Amino acid sequence: MLSLLLLLQVLSSCLWLGHSEVVKSFESSCPQFFFQKTPPNKALDPENPAWICQLYKNQYYFATLYDRSRRIPVYSAYLYQPAAGKRPNTWLVEPQLIGPTYPKTMERERTLLNDFHISIEEISKHQAVLQDYKNLTGLNRGHLNPSSHHPDSNSRTATFTLTNIVPQNEKLNGGAWNNYEQQTMIRNTQGCNNTYVVVGAVPGNSYIAKGRVNKPSYIWASACCEVNTKDKKTWAVIAENDRDEVKLLTLGELEHRLTQLYGRSQVSLFDSGCPRK
Repeated sequence: MLSLLLLLQVLSSCLWLGHSEVVKSFESSCPQFFFQKTPPNKALDPENPAWICQLYKNQYYFATLYDRSRRIPVYSAYLYQPAAGKRPNTWLVEPQLIGPTYPKTMERERTLLNDFHISIEEISKHQAVLQDYKNLTGLNRGHLNPSSHHPDSNSRTATFTLTNIVPQNEKLNGGAWNNYEQQTMIRNTQGCNNTYVVVGAVPGNSYIAKGRVNKPSYIWASACCEVNTKDKKTWAVIAENDRDEVKLLTLGELEHRLTQLYGRSQVSLFDSGCPRK
């Protein structure tokens, strides 16, 4: 009987690993958001990571490497598919950062509080919550993966999880960074069949919400576009998170800068098929 129980335990564990939203690796669970199914290498991995295949209404929409300790995303990866549409206003959190037995789809805080009877202390232990972003001065909620880069209501709503959000300089978010998201991306993707995007944040030395949520020192973005089966083109940007200025870089220059900022091994954001120059 004991051996049967152990077998059932192992089987249920395997099922969770295969279908859960907080997963063991992107390669095995939601590789479709990365060019050639190759995520960034481990040079960006935080000490306490969570690999999240962002699930909303039973569909994966993008992937996020999340830093449980600093309560911010390291990066979000997605396919660029912009379309006109209404901006959502519903903020969501990740139940499986609380524990693997909770729903694998993102939920509203109040749903977890009322329907699952989870305390706000439990929800906020390893992730940011709405309260963390209240009463900010000079900062607001900055999307790594913006809703405007997605084609329909569900895909846009999925970007409104707080696991995709960092404290971003208010002027930068509404100014030069917004120009990059809305104008530069449209220009650069002309002639692209598929555009794979990875957008990230470099942790900083200051925090909001009484030390709970890290304020990044830099925000960065990179893209690899398939023009056809043979030709690819890439571009990248980086911005200091205290000024309204975005610097255009090559993919290779961004990877070099991130390698310097993180001070670990060489950073690689895309498969080698994406040109670095």
